[in-house]
Amino acid sequence: MKSKSMLCLAGLLFFASALPAGQIERRYKVLSPISHGNLTIFPVVAAAIHDTSEFLTLDEGIRSGEVVVTESGNVSPLIRRRGTSTASPRTGPQVNQLVLINNSKRPLFLLAGEIVTGGKQDRIIGKDRIVPAESDPVALGVFCVEPGRWVAHSDKFGTIPALAQPSLRSKAMADKNQQKVWDLVAQSRATMIAAGPPPSPGGAPSSLRSTTSYAQAVESPEVRKQLDDVVVPVQQSYTQLMHQLHDRNAVGVVVAVNGEIIWADIFASPSLLEKYWPKLVRSYAAEAMVESANNKHVTESAAETFLANLQGNHEVVDTEAGVFRQAEISGGGYKVFQLTSLLPNTGFDVHLAKMTIADTPSMIGGARPQ
Repeated sequence: MKSKSMLCLAGLLFFASALPAGQIERRYKVLSPISHGNLTIFPVVAAAIHDTSEFLTLDEGIRSGEVVVTESGNVSPLIRRRGTSTASPRTGPQVNQLVLINNSKRPLFLLAGEIVTGGKQDRIIGKDRIVPAESDPVALGVFCVEPGRWVAHSDKFGTIPALAQPSLRSKAMADKNQQKVWDLVAQSRATMIAAGPPPSPGGAPSSLRSTTSYAQAVESPEVRKQLDDVVVPVQQSYTQLMHQLHDRNAVGVVVAVNGEIIWADIFASPSLLEKYWPKLVRSYAAEAMVESANNKHVTESAAETFLANLQGNHEVVDTEAGVFRQAEISGGGYKVFQLTSLLPNTGFDVHLAKMTIADTPSMIGGARPQ
């Protein structure tokens, strides 16, 4: 593992020194991988980075109390007093929608796949977006990852130290299909149960076996232990490497499972990547956990080729004037999601995700809780 880190650093130094200043020809450079079992992660460095210090993350906002999440239908028109948005209760919660208010003086960056717990169901955020500072209530598109429950356990919403695995993020972002999200949650949970210890005879069911919640499944003691077996060595190696690469523009990763490249996450700055890295690495490990391991090898050149092609033959754009532009770019066997900040003094891509797509995305599916 250590030797691969050194190779990775050597590759970066070559990249930084081989091209004269001002003549870097590629936007991103893929470095030598870090591998553990059937999971392979290629660090990515950028020719240029941007200042993202003004952006607030969902974890930071909820922890400080400056970001408020509630069920859809539980808010009335905005009442702002002394710079704070408040909302009065109403009725009418919806499976695929929450309401968010950003009371912070900083813009909020939301990453697709972030898990929001609480309310009547656990959900994941359906797409990347930016919420401006001191916002009015914003309708937040989400997907349920807890089929079977429609009763509030808590009115308080929160987050967990995990992100939905790439295949689950894909069902929300690309397919936009609630039933496919539920199907993937059930499939992943079944695999996690099969990989865990057998139930104790006559004993109470484990937290993993007794829940339908994806969030509770990945946070159960059985799954956390299995994930840690992958996450700890990878994170130790990559965290050390990121400290070495911080001033060299390390901004993301390309991810392969079983020798097949499945995903890339690229951020505008090393600091933004570092904030999400603990969640990201657990999500990649969860993907590797639910796939049968094999010895297939993936090359650095394949990862480079995957990341080099960010164009496609069809593009759908969602824009909020003066706030963000999100492009969904479709190509042969892949999709690219590109979130660009339109806030003053920005105009750069905050996050870019590229995923391998095996089938044609469908329209939004049913929105009824199972």
